[in-house]
Amino acid sequence: QVQLVESGGGLVQAGGSLRLSCAASGRTFSSYSMGWFRQAYGKEREFVAAISGSGGSTWYVDSVKGRFTISRDNAKNTMYLQMNSLKPEDTAVYSCAADPRYWRVVGNNNIEYWGQGTQVTVSS
Repeated sequence: QVQLVESGGGLVQAGGSLRLSCAASGRTFSSYSMGWFRQAYGKEREFVAAISGSGGSTWYVDSVKGRFTISRDNAKNTMYLQMNSLKPEDTAVYSCAADPRYWRVVGNNNIEYWGQGTQVTVSS
């Protein structure tokens, strides 16, 4: 099975930046589409960003477009989320996910593998 481990969360002031990482096990990393999701206190988990196995396709929720960038380094079995111009409303637990099908990640539909999550807190 694929194991995913997030890192890079923390406390940051509004307007600041954080870079989240998601390290994956296995030797078939490039065959998986991946994505980032977040769940704020008292709210449902929401899709944030997705990237195809090759990195050729990306998709973002409207609220983070222009501020967040998803990327991956298949040689390192690692996916990243660069978060700039952070806002208090970005505060949430951020989780990475992986699935063989890009559409499942984009649509948050029965995604196969999940990390444990990392807390991002943006102070005002």
